[in-house]
Amino acid sequence: MFLENSRDAQGRKGWIEVVCGSMFSGKTEELIRRLKRAQFARQRVEIFKPEIDRRYDETAVVSHDSNSIPSTPVPASSNIILMADNVDVVGIDEAQFFDMGLVDVCNQLAASGVRVIVAGLDMDFRGKPFGPIPHLMATAEYVTKVHAICMRCGELANHSHRLDSDERLVKLGEKDSYEPLCRSCFNSFTQGQD
Repeated sequence: MFLENSRDAQGRKGWIEVVCGSMFSGKTEELIRRLKRAQFARQRVEIFKPEIDRRYDETAVVSHDSNSIPSTPVPASSNIILMADNVDVVGIDEAQFFDMGLVDVCNQLAASGVRVIVAGLDMDFRGKPFGPIPHLMATAEYVTKVHAICMRCGELANHSHRLDSDERLVKLGEKDSYEPLCRSCFNSFTQGQD
């Protein structure tokens, strides 16, 4: 059950912010920036990431530029509700890897007066909506779409192109596995693969 005006018993107003885009677009960098500002303002902050993401660190959220912030890895979105007690701000990185229950978790937190900041890929390597991100974008008060630079032509990139033929939906990787492409280059490349 959602509260009508998203204010909790203490009068705190909650909302959802989504930072999305392709790989190498600065999503995690922006998430870290917003969370560190909240900490600087002495707000109580909890940060979560999916347990499967251990690319840079077992527990910390780390950007491609090596900025980091301590976090708690969790196996499922339901764990976030259990661990986000008595906080002002919740940060969630790599949200595309969470189950669809993340949408309800974020709405529940916002309805209880928590500012929820979510970062993740909005599209998978095939250019299709990815996990809970599109649903979060639809229910969020604020959506920031960030862009990388296309590795082929230098225009703004919004696609994460996989460099190998692996067809698994979830494949953790870096610059050796993915490159950002603009719509035109992505379409040219994928049409040439058919």
